[in-house]
Amino acid sequence: MTSFSMRTGRGVCMLAAICLPLIAGTAQTATSRIVIAANSFLSTLNDKQRQSVLFAFDDKKQRVRWSNFPIQMVPRAGISLKEMNAAQRDAAMGLVASALSSRGFEKVQQIMEGDEVNKINEGGNPIFGKDLYFISILGTPSEKEPWMLQFGGHHLALNITIAGEHGVLTPTLTGAQPALYTSNGKTVRPLGQESDKAFALLNALDESQCKQAILSYRLADLVLGPGQDGKTIQPEGLKASDMNEHQRAMLLEVISEWANIIHESAASERMAEIKAGLNETWFAWSGPTTVTPGRNITAYYRIQGPNLVIEYAPQRLGGDPSMHVHTMYRDPTNDYGRKFITK
Repeated sequence: MTSFSMRTGRGVCMLAAICLPLIAGTAQTATSRIVIAANSFLSTLNDKQRQSVLFAFDDKKQRVRWSNFPIQMVPRAGISLKEMNAAQRDAAMGLVASALSSRGFEKVQQIMEGDEVNKINEGGNPIFGKDLYFISILGTPSEKEPWMLQFGGHHLALNITIAGEHGVLTPTLTGAQPALYTSNGKTVRPLGQESDKAFALLNALDESQCKQAILSYRLADLVLGPGQDGKTIQPEGLKASDMNEHQRAMLLEVISEWANIIHESAASERMAEIKAGLNETWFAWSGPTTVTPGRNITAYYRIQGPNLVIEYAPQRLGGDPSMHVHTMYRDPTNDYGRKFITK
């Protein structure tokens, strides 16, 4: 990994060392861990920086200020990693890590690292790079009252609502460009499992099921991406109730790539909710039904259920669509944690 990632790793370890004495003798919940990390981050900032980071919880303008585009095209608010010193960056990434699973945090780092590769590939283009990611907090970090953590930039938008013991990751956008690169001699595909597991599911369907799952038209991008809050679409494709048990398990494996980005206790709650509505969940595919081994699919797919919409959308403009991917993860019933907000 790069020196940035190494500093981030030390920051997470340092944060854990700071937090442990504070919770000695008590059972630390996921929420308390995140609140401690948030306050630790805020304590590293000066007054001006803190004012830039903090927003009212009901600030609707800030809540929807996220995108897959670079920040020069869609400006973000908060504070960027570029504006922080090393200790502040460590604390910021420690906060992000505290709200995610280890695999979820690794995925975030790989997306950011990919943007650095993109910067190099573009001859040092200043619109790309892993220091151009912003963090903001809506509300006051609390173990009881709802608040929100936002982190994102190019091809990344995490909107994490913390409401007591509940953690909500929707709406969240994860993307990758390049969607395949080499780091320290190893091939990295930040969204590789999202591609491979969906393709495996498609191949597990019989001919009749494929005819239902594969749409008769092509989709080029996200339908419910940035700026589409509240929009609804009609479910289509193959219904999970028409799948066998093994196929439904494979469908859950695809879904888990998004649901398991958040920390484990919230992910477990979320997966239980999705399983409860699985028979009313649909799988739709649009585009090529073959893939080059070791690369990402070039087809769009969507998974849609009573409280779930997932989209995977390769980008066809300007090159190889397997190398430029957008994905979207939503809960139409609970985006921004609205089910848990009583005010």
